[in-house]
Amino acid sequence: MDRRLASRDGETETHSHLKRLALFWAQTQGYSACALEVTLPRCRYRADVAAYRPTRKQSVAATAIFECKQALLDLRRDTRCTATTLRHLEKVHQRRETLEKNLRVHYPTLRIADSLFAEFDSHNFEAIEHRGYKQVLRQIRALQNRLFDGTKFETLIRYRCANLFFLVLPNELFREPEIPIGWGALIEANGELTLVRKPVWHETSEQTQIQFLQRIAAAGTRALNRTLEITFEQIASARRRS
Repeated sequence: MDRRLASRDGETETHSHLKRLALFWAQTQGYSACALEVTLPRCRYRADVAAYRPTRKQSVAATAIFECKQALLDLRRDTRCTATTLRHLEKVHQRRETLEKNLRVHYPTLRIADSLFAEFDSHNFEAIEHRGYKQVLRQIRALQNRLFDGTKFETLIRYRCANLFFLVLPNELFREPEIPIGWGALIEANGELTLVRKPVWHETSEQTQIQFLQRIAAAGTRALNRTLEITFEQIASARRRS
């Protein structure tokens, strides 16, 4: 079956294949501690692959995050720029304020007397089903969702979650202008990854590196438990007995 179409546990075989290649590539580059699906320190995101390379003779210790994208839509969703989204959101919000100001004048019956002072009373603007106002509300909701859910690549760098960041893509998805600023690009072709764009180094604190390594160890332990069929309930029960 074509790995692009097949799925296992909610994950396509293409995505699983890219994660395996990233895991292999990281280890060939000296990252001796690696894990899949690692919850990252300092932010709410989870990395497809996280890797740690200890200090060597000619290099310092390094942490790396690998994000695998199998579809163009998936890639573009996470590369949205916060600054651009905020500017757009501010413009739409100003449009909303102007509409509400005009609606207060033309539809005074929309006022809800829910405050001690009339100037602070709320208004039920949605009651009149104003097409322009409804459209503005939809735009605001979409932009807010984009702001909080579609800026993963930028957020990982801003929070300095790791020293290096790599985007892992099938060859046909690679477009240089769409690679997030600061990220490296690993392109899959014929079952191998090739580094076509080097990442920018980001300084992180020693504490962040320690937390990163701890998250890798925890994710590795969870994966080992699944392999050996050790459940959380079994561990909790043993703790209570001890």
